[in-house]
Amino acid sequence: MASMAFSRALLAALAISTSTAALAQETGGASAGTDAADGDIVVTAQRREQSLLDVPLAVTALGGDTLAERGITNSAQLGDAVPNLQINSPYGDTQPNFSLRGIGVANEYNSNQASPVGVYLDDVYLAPRTSHGMGLFDLDRIEVLRGPQGTLFGRNTTGGAINFITKKPGLSGTNGYVQLGYANFDTITAQGAAEATLAEDVAGLRLAVNYAKGDGQIKNIFPGGRDAASVDTLQGRASLRVKPTETLDIVLRAYGGRDRGTQAAVHGLGAFRTGLGFFETDENRIGENRTDAWGFSANIALELNDRLSLTSITSYDGGKQDLQQAADGSPLDLLDINWRSRYRQFSQELRANYDGDGITFVGGLFYGWDRNITDNRFNLPLPPAGGFFQHYRQVRKSYAVFGQADIDLADRLVLTLGARYTTDKSRYDNAFAYLFVGGVDDPDTPIATTVPCAGVAGTCPYDPDARFALADTNHALTGRVALSYTFDSGMLLYASYNRGYRAGAVNGGGYTSSSGISYIEPERVNAYEVGIKGRAGGRLLTYAASAFYYDYANQQLQDTRAGPVSFLVNAPASEVYGLEVETTLRPVDGFRIDASLGWLHSKYKELTLQGADLSGNSLPFAPKLTAQLGFEWDMVDVAGGKLTFAPNMAYSSRQYFSPFNAVDAPGTPQVNSELQQGANAKVNASLSWSNDALTVRLFANNLFDRKTYGYGLDLRGAGFPFNFLVPAAPRTYGVSLRYGF
Repeated sequence: MASMAFSRALLAALAISTSTAALAQETGGASAGTDAADGDIVVTAQRREQSLLDVPLAVTALGGDTLAERGITNSAQLGDAVPNLQINSPYGDTQPNFSLRGIGVANEYNSNQASPVGVYLDDVYLAPRTSHGMGLFDLDRIEVLRGPQGTLFGRNTTGGAINFITKKPGLSGTNGYVQLGYANFDTITAQGAAEATLAEDVAGLRLAVNYAKGDGQIKNIFPGGRDAASVDTLQGRASLRVKPTETLDIVLRAYGGRDRGTQAAVHGLGAFRTGLGFFETDENRIGENRTDAWGFSANIALELNDRLSLTSITSYDGGKQDLQQAADGSPLDLLDINWRSRYRQFSQELRANYDGDGITFVGGLFYGWDRNITDNRFNLPLPPAGGFFQHYRQVRKSYAVFGQADIDLADRLVLTLGARYTTDKSRYDNAFAYLFVGGVDDPDTPIATTVPCAGVAGTCPYDPDARFALADTNHALTGRVALSYTFDSGMLLYASYNRGYRAGAVNGGGYTSSSGISYIEPERVNAYEVGIKGRAGGRLLTYAASAFYYDYANQQLQDTRAGPVSFLVNAPASEVYGLEVETTLRPVDGFRIDASLGWLHSKYKELTLQGADLSGNSLPFAPKLTAQLGFEWDMVDVAGGKLTFAPNMAYSSRQYFSPFNAVDAPGTPQVNSELQQGANAKVNASLSWSNDALTVRLFANNLFDRKTYGYGLDLRGAGFPFNFLVPAAPRTYGVSLRYGF
């Protein structure tokens, strides 16, 4: 049945592609990495510059102007612009969880877990998920690669990869911009960039900054309580480019940022929801999302001759999080958590690119190291008041060798062969946890060691010197095989097989006992895909479509049980298939329509949790249907500038937040039917006036104030009388003024 359904989906995708010429996101303007000659978007999805329409992959490319038109200012909002991309977090915009085509961290919330959707900043892999919640400013473009990227990106990319590409100095002239904005919730925004050429065609410097500060978007009725989901961010970036010769190009980048906004609101204990609106809470301890991130990188490109070039990318990044989460949504101290972690990472990639007669090759070596030191404190309703303190250190090392070749079999027929061999080593050590007595504001008084302790919490006497350690090593061979053909019309047809891999992981949520702390198996996915992309009617219509089938093994899930006890487990087998369509239509000058559609079928072929057979259930954060539709209309020339109207709509069908879907485990107080969000559509819109230097923009996001949840977690099964639900953002609106020079 599944294979028949996939075949129908495949035929449907091809029919849509050829008869209605659907899908491939194309955005105009130089900021989107366009080629001035024909307007094609130039991307580096295969680690070399290519037109988006020549890449045999499902890729969405979004330029800086497009992000502004759609009201996307943070990475957590990208789901409104990319088909089959869902983004969620228990902490608001902090530590976003990306899910592509149903593959994500599912209901996992611990900071030590790697995202199966690899996140990159200027080709630098960002291991800590806290660093993924970045503000978007002064970007050239964002490339979202859907499907396993186990060859050229490689590390932990079973779902895909997202590459944020910043603007670099152009080495000619001086330019920049200043943008100021004001929005509801008394939100002030400011950003800008300035570029100076230090030596024409030789050296240039670009500086960029981003600031936002605003009141909480969720009203807190607790007397004297802070409103939830406020904004307080500051970020900066400096890029120095030196090109001493025509063959040597060096880009040095440094960035830093901090976030001090308040925590996301929680819909928790039902007794204190009476009489409250959806965007209201009654919470005595709204804490801060205190996060910091910084990093340095050096990208050195050397052309040895017309055919061969070398690239070295070196980076060192760090940061920390201190999340003060009141997880009960009430004026009682039922569940208060302090999530604290510090991060460091280093990576080095050496890459060679060869472009010869009939063959193009990209290959190289990769080394990555990252460290996470965590100190979490959980205050629970224990008699007397108390909770658990948890400490551990996790160090991961990754080594890889990779290569991919495009071989011309015949005129316009290309065979792609790629492989990557990866060794991942991980060590979890210096781990301990203890049960303590003390209120939220009191110092800890340890009374029992829980890690290491194989028994029930409180049964092992307190030992301040007790430590727990584990180590694990994984080896993986991943790769890609693809065949693509370009027709005389320029239409590209491709079929591919990709194998993806996500390293095994240790349970970062084990603090009540060491019996649940162990390494689980790596995730693996075998992905089959066919696709088509091209143009019709000159530049009238740009389209792309793809259909895919995944054989997905060992998805890593968090299973929360009474105690509260968390176990990290594998879902043995899953199946995912679907299709995607993207299109840009330009019926007349000054009017552009962008549309995309994602259809997804996901299910667990084999999964049993807490005695409940969940086979046949949908994967979490995997709605069956997502769609985006918008247009940009230059309505009239007035006062020396253009008045442009740009509305867009993002639709999502129902999605579950838990692998249980609406099933409750036997003998538990679970109410998992609460852990879902029904079908919904959100509308954003902007009206702007612009000339060569100035842009004035009015905007509204979630225009009709749709009330939706962005995240949910089972707490009833863990022994609490409520589930954990996080409301998404309400309507926001405002005005901005941008001056370019």
